[in-house]
This record gives sequence, structure tokens and C-alpha cells, in this order.
Amino acid sequence: MTERDVILNELAQGLRPMAQGIEWFDALVPEKQSETLLFLRHHCVQARAVAEDGPESIRRAGLRPTHTPAVLITCGPIDQQLGKIARLAPVDERRKAFRLLVAVLAVADERRRERFCSGVCGHWWHRLDVADG
Repeated sequence: MTERDVILNELAQGLRPMAQGIEWFDALVPEKQSETLLFLRHHCVQARAVAEDGPESIRRAGLRPTHTPAVLITCGPIDQQLGKIARLAPVDERRKAFRLLVAVLAVADERRRERFCSGVCGHWWHRLDVADG
């Protein structure tokens, strides 16, 4: 587990404010931002994100439906669209992509917890709130 792993999972679980996450993301060099977005995309897939997660993720991310990442997530197979979102290059689009991918991870992981991890599971990221409190 790296600092990045912890930060991203705390953001997805609402244990860290998004404003703090955006500040952290903005401080990364462009190469590390790209790596972080691809990392988030991977975790969204691992959490079993589905196309139906798009609208709720857009809402949670605070994006307008016309923002590029919001349009992308609603226009095709989720795995492909998450990859396109993670590869957005302009700085303002990267920030929106970051917010959206964190929200997708949050929605998908909440469902995963309910269906597969209720009670006790071995995922370290599902014990962050216990470790901190």
C-alpha cells in the first residue's frame, strides 16, 4: 500500500475531502497525474464499475453533463470510456477526470462492499476508517 493508494481510497470512501484530493492531484507533475488517472481507472474496473454507475458518479463528482468526462462515461462500454477519461490531457479536463474517476470508484466500491464484503473482508482499503478511528 502506497500513500497514493491510501489517499485515493480515502477520497472514494469520503474519509478525506475532495478539495484536499484535488490539491494533492494538482501538485503532481503531469506524468504522475496521468499515472494516477490510469491507476484510478484500473481500480474502477477492479471494483466492477458498470455503465449504470455513470449518472450517479457524474452527480457525486459535481460535473455538468456537458463536461467532457461526463459525456464520455455515458457514451459506450464502461471499460473503454474509463480509459478515454483517464487519458484526457488538458489540465482542466484532468481535474474533472480525477473527480469523476474517484466518484466512479466510490459508487462501484460501495456496491462491492454491500454484495461481496459485508461483514468481514480482507481488503485493507475497507478498513481505513477503522485504522484511523
